[in-house]
Amino acid sequence: MGSAAAAHLARRGQRVLGLDQFPPAHDRGSSHGRSRIIREAYFEHPSYVPLVWRSYDLWADLERATGRRLFIQTGGVMIGRPDTDLVRGALESARIHRLAHEVLDAAAIRRRFPVFEPEDEMIGVWEPRAGVLVPEECVLALLDQASKAGADLRHDERVLGWSAAPGRVRVETATGRFEAAHLIITPGPWAPVLLADLNVPMTIERQVIAWFRPAGHHKAFEPDRCPIHIWHVGRRMFYGFPALDDGGVKIAEHATGDPTTADGIRREIAPDEIQEIREDFVARFMPAANGELVLTTVCMYTMTPDAHFVIDRHPRHPHVTIACGFSGHGFKFAPAVGEILADLTLHGRTRHDISRFSAARFAGVR
Repeated sequence: MGSAAAAHLARRGQRVLGLDQFPPAHDRGSSHGRSRIIREAYFEHPSYVPLVWRSYDLWADLERATGRRLFIQTGGVMIGRPDTDLVRGALESARIHRLAHEVLDAAAIRRRFPVFEPEDEMIGVWEPRAGVLVPEECVLALLDQASKAGADLRHDERVLGWSAAPGRVRVETATGRFEAAHLIITPGPWAPVLLADLNVPMTIERQVIAWFRPAGHHKAFEPDRCPIHIWHVGRRMFYGFPALDDGGVKIAEHATGDPTTADGIRREIAPDEIQEIREDFVARFMPAANGELVLTTVCMYTMTPDAHFVIDRHPRHPHVTIACGFSGHGFKFAPAVGEILADLTLHGRTRHDISRFSAARFAGVR
């Protein structure tokens, strides 16, 4: 989000300084892992769909401008029982916004995607425009555009704190102190530290991600035959991707990680954590993927109580703009969020509907 904001502001002729505590496209936060889902039939709420549309357009613009491949269209299918939040929400967004989609029963899912084995009571909501974003390439492309437009991007520069006075802000890092007229804070899982005065209750979750080499039907896992997929199984959600660049099939559980902090996260992954993914999801619903473990990693979700974002001007400092609490589903929106942050910084308003993302909705929440 910060990279996108820097690019938008620099292209609008602003003098921009970007600060990041890690090297470009790092794996220490929430924007790595080789793949991210982008989808239209947004089960979380129909109000996200126009923002998804804008994000599709901006990712395509960025691909053309940089020559990098950022998006792979695979289609997507949301699978669960008809009364689950995933299926009901996806259908609601699809119908309200008249999105191209199909409803598939379990037999149709098995026929069309032979590596999926849903239970008989499950249905799927198929959408053709969904696909995969390559997060590291996306971040590098945004940074490239920001730099070419004149932004001063400084990496390995950890922010220790910030303060605001009328008309000015100050940021202190491990190596210096900077002043400016405006400040944008996109802290990812460091939000509870850098935005402690915001009174927005946020928790950080540690998420385990695994890649498995298919045990069979290898061709059926290729991107032109295997879509991105999200499953609602009981009270849990799992998600996965096709096999990309012979790197195995990526599978993880959504939004049920252990509490952690950004600096204290345990990055080692225990065998029983992988076994749980195998037994509770892969062996039951994608047994052809249940082969050799290829790779593991962890990332972090910054969760708000309602799992919706916070994109707003700081309630006490109008020249400080914030974006945080993306709750495990924000990456796809990065270029649109950058546009919104630039709008709020320069004009105090944006044409995008961000009423759902107000920090004030948590007033009085403890």
